[in-house]
This record gives sequence, structure tokens and C-alpha cells, in this order.
Amino acid sequence: MKKIALLSLLLLVFQFSFSQQKAHILSLKDSSSFSFVLLPDVQNYVKYDYNQPVLELLTAWIADNVNNLNLKAVLCTGDLVDQNECLVPPFPRFGNQTSTQQWEFVSGAFRRLDHVLPYIISTGNHDYGYTRAETPASHFPAYFTVERNNKYRNCLVAVHNNRMDVPTMENAAYAFADEHWGKLLIIALEYGARDQVLQWAKELCASERFSSYKVFVLIHSYMGAGDNAPLLVKDNYKITSINGGKDIWEKLLLPTDNIRLLICGHYAKADENFASNVGFRVDKNKAGHDVFQMMFNTQALGGGLSGNGGDGWLRVLEFMPDGKTVHVITYSPLFAFSPRTKHLAVDMASYNNFSFIIE
Repeated sequence: MKKIALLSLLLLVFQFSFSQQKAHILSLKDSSSFSFVLLPDVQNYVKYDYNQPVLELLTAWIADNVNNLNLKAVLCTGDLVDQNECLVPPFPRFGNQTSTQQWEFVSGAFRRLDHVLPYIISTGNHDYGYTRAETPASHFPAYFTVERNNKYRNCLVAVHNNRMDVPTMENAAYAFADEHWGKLLIIALEYGARDQVLQWAKELCASERFSSYKVFVLIHSYMGAGDNAPLLVKDNYKITSINGGKDIWEKLLLPTDNIRLLICGHYAKADENFASNVGFRVDKNKAGHDVFQMMFNTQALGGGLSGNGGDGWLRVLEFMPDGKTVHVITYSPLFAFSPRTKHLAVDMASYNNFSFIIE
């Protein structure tokens, strides 16, 4: 009996010791909050085989913190791959993985989240054409389907046809509810959303079913960096019917009463200045409501566009139980993983650690 008791004690000590070596635990400011995790463009993790473990670390960390952070979903700003259809990527600038290898890897990295929580993705320019948006063809619909993740069953409420005139998750809407925040709708839009896509989103927001919802828009390309960041003009790619940031504001955000937040990526400056790779602005829509707009894209941090892919940075958007305050935490599980760098894991700069109020 004494041996059994001693064995149980040793096992308890071992478990306690092992748990103390777990990576840095990120906590919400309020245990009654819920959150979304925001992943920036991931292409630079994906295009090099030696960077790919960093993205696997990020999705594994998210899966491990679903309960701790009371997560509702993961948001990703797109550019899942660096080339959609390229057999011989010109190394080193464009990676050492073919497009098939890139799609298979990024699909596998997100598979850690299947049946755990929904992930919502806005496709980027690199997800189309050959290298970037020469044609409307994309392998995204083949790898990212409704059927692969049963967590979509409770939140996916609408889809719209892509540029190939096929209904896919390139244009999709997801509904969530919270006792403090009420009803929320997240609309993910294709890269450079066409006029008919913007009209679909506008009509969805105004419909009888969703007119009472607070709406958040997720789109790849919209604005640049800095405080009061400039809206981008449309990109000069061969893919047809592209709307830029100014167009999206005027055609969708400005006239739509219940859109409160837009999140984008795309813009990146190849330097080590974090402030050059994030942006924020606030404008009023025609109804007089504040529309918050956030750009977050760290793909060039950690050594530039041919570096480590982005130093593992992500954001946690904490929705406080007052039903109006959103607190932004910018965090790197990569830095948090080691005691030598964990003090760098939360970036406390004012542009990376801040709050805003959605009325």
C-alpha cells in the first residue's frame, strides 16, 4: 500500500514538473471575455520547408489554447501560399516548395484546427493564378472545404460564387452569438472583391435576418501601415474586376449601417520596424457609426521576405464582457516557447497593445 502511495506521489510530482515546462500561457484581461485569434499572411512560412514548422507551432498553440482564451474562431488574412500554380519556384526569393507542396502543407497545418474550432480565411492575391493573380483560378476551394471541419455547421450561414462562378468559401459569412455582445456576423471576401461580391455582402448585412447583427469584414488587401493608414488603390494584376481599399470603403463600408470592423493584411514593408507592418484607422459610415479598420501583416518580420516568415506573430482580439470594448494583444508563441525569449512574446508598443470601443 505504501509503495502504491509513493508511486502516486511520484507520478503527481512528475506531472506537476512537466506542466511547469509548458510554453508561456497567455491570459485574457477578463475571464468572462471571448476572443478571436488573427493570423496574418502566412505565405513566407509556407514557401520554405525550413520555415513550415513555425506555422505548425502557431496552429498547435491555438488548438491548445481554445479553452484558455475562450476562442470562437481563427481569422486569417490570406496569401496561404506564395504561388498558386508554380512547378519551379525561383529560389530563394520565391521559396523552395512547388505550389502543390505549399497547398498540401498549409492545408495540413490548418487541419490541426479541424473539429476544434472554425477558421475563417480571406484569400489573397498569391492564392490565384500562377505566381500572383494572373488568372482567377485557385486551388483554395479544393483544399478548404465545408466538409473538412464540422465546426462550420454551427456558424457558416451563407456563401457566394467565386470568379469561376462556383459557390465556395472564398466569399462566406459566419454567425456567432455572445451573451454580452449579442449577434455577430463575420464576412470573409475574396481578394479584390468584385462589385457583385460587395453587393452580395451589402445585401446580406441589410437583410431581415442579419440587419441587427454587428458585422466584421475580413479581406486580404485594403489599406497600408501607420496610424490613420491610407486606403490602397486597386492592384495592377491581370485578374479582372478588382476593387481596392478606396472602392471597398465607398461601395460597402460607407453605406452599410452595421459594419463595425474591417481586418486586412497584404501590405508589408521589408524592414524590421514593426510599426511599418501594422495599420489602424477609424472612419464614420453614413449612419454616423465608427468603422474600425485594422491591417496586420508580419510576413516580413524575422529577416525580410526571405526570412523566417514572420517571427510567429499573431493577434488575440479579446471581446470584453462590457459588450463594447475590444482589446488587442500582439503575441508570438515562437518567442514564448523558450525561457530565453518569452519576455519578448507580448509586444507592448501602443500600436500592438491597445483597445477600441464598438458602440
